[in-house]
Amino acid sequence: MKTIPNLARVAWRKSSYSDGGEDNCVEVSDGFHGAVPVRDSKHPAGGVLLFPAAAWSAFIATVKAEQLS
Repeated sequence: MKTIPNLARVAWRKSSYSDGGEDNCVEVSDGFHGAVPVRDSKHPAGGVLLFPAAAWSAFIATVKAEQLS
C-alpha cells in the first residue's frame, strides 16, 4: 500500500516555468522524496497532482527544450 503524503502544511512556490501572470501560475512544493506535488495557484484549496519526480523532471526538460507544441 502506498502512502499519500500530508500536504496540509507544505510550503508552495510558483514554478519558474509559469509565465508570471496572475492567471497562469502553477505551484510546486519541494522536499518530497520521489514525488513532486503540483497545484493551480488560482485554486489553492483545490486538488493537488502528485507526479513521480522522474516524470516531472522529464516534463521540465521537455519544456526547457521547447519541444511541446
